[in-house]
Formats: sequence, C-alpha cells, structure tokens
Amino acid sequence: MTDRIHYLGKFLIVLGVIVIAVGGLLLFSGKIPWIGRLPGDILIQKKNYTFYFPLATSIIISVIITLVFWLLGRR
Repeated sequence: MTDRIHYLGKFLIVLGVIVIAVGGLLLFSGKIPWIGRLPGDILIQKKNYTFYFPLATSIIISVIITLVFWLLGRR
C-alpha cells in the first residue's frame, strides 16, 4: 500500500510540472514569433469561415516533447 501512495505522489508531482510547463508555454507563446506561423501550417480563410491547423508547429512540438521524455527516461 505504501508503494502505491509513493507512486501516486510522484505521478502528481510530474503532472503538476507538466501543467506548469504547458501554462508557461501558453503564457509566453505570443512572445515567440514563429509558433503557429511555420511553413506547413494550414490556414484557409474564406468570407465567413477560417480554418487553421498548425501542422508543422505540432510536429516540431511533438518531436521536442518526445526528446525530453526520451532523455528523462534513459536512467
């Protein structure tokens, strides 16, 4: 039982760090000029319709997060 509580505590701490990191990214994303405006991001604007899908930005963020988790998991 003690092991489960120990792992739950670790999980909650990691989850808190992730939430803080995502919040910081959202807070400062307006100050990083290239986020959301990369070649490969899809933007379709019509008269009454706008569709935006940040494909290239999503791929780059995914690669960065994958590398971070890979480096943290190498222990």
